[in-house]
Amino acid sequence: MPDSETFCDVLALLCGVWYDEKNWFLLPDALVCPEIKFRFLALRIRRRGMKTIGIIGAMAEEIAHLKEKLHQVTTVKAAGLEYFHGSYGGNNIVLVVSGIGKVNAAVCTQAMIDRFDVDCVINTGVAGGLMDGLHIGDILISADAVQHDMDTSALGDPVATIPRLSESYFPADAGLIRLAQEAAAESDEEYQVVVGRVASGDQFIGTKAGKERIRSIVQGDCAEMEGAAIAHACWLNGTPFVVIRAISDDANEEVEMDYGQFSKIAAKRSGELVEKMLARMSAQTEN
Repeated sequence: MPDSETFCDVLALLCGVWYDEKNWFLLPDALVCPEIKFRFLALRIRRRGMKTIGIIGAMAEEIAHLKEKLHQVTTVKAAGLEYFHGSYGGNNIVLVVSGIGKVNAAVCTQAMIDRFDVDCVINTGVAGGLMDGLHIGDILISADAVQHDMDTSALGDPVATIPRLSESYFPADAGLIRLAQEAAAESDEEYQVVVGRVASGDQFIGTKAGKERIRSIVQGDCAEMEGAAIAHACWLNGTPFVVIRAISDDANEEVEMDYGQFSKIAAKRSGELVEKMLARMSAQTEN
């Protein structure tokens, strides 16, 4: 007895033969359900050697720019989330809003890897700046990511160490870091781009003391609430990842004013950089 995914694969192939593959995505879901559309697209991708790129934002505004760029979009529900599955250039894109916080981000990432078999994961969004000289509107590309609120120091572990795990500072993929740097170099806008450490925790950092603590303990360069959880899930699965963060505030006592004013601008800037990365990926696929 074939399993449900095999059954969907067969139906997807039949649908692709029966109706022109460029147009059948336009058929209403009442005739062809989103699951069948997704399975056919996945089969077509494997057949043509295209990549599947997962993109995660914690909030809707962090993926809004990219969502507008997708073609042949279908919505697939998994783990209580809506994954937007479409194409951009020569590659397959899976886009999702994870929700805020480390647990949401980790669950979202694992479901994405299991359900869509992504080749890599890009986390896009905003963060508070911790590094000296890093200003609102600048971009940080992750060298690695760490959970600054992981604390078993009462048992003798250094703060941020994950007990009984061989890694606590999860390194981003070197190829994706380089791709992000190359994409950033194409921009005409004047902002600083750095490679640094993403420090994540289930806390919104908004005091000088909180900022200094993270800098001193884990040498974090930006603070946010999801990147290290996404990195952790990717590391466990052997999936390449990178975190892209545009700075929305200085993570100090002025955070409420800065974040409210600049978060949407920063989110769009991060999304625009990811779009440039996708364009470069498409060029690599074509070559």
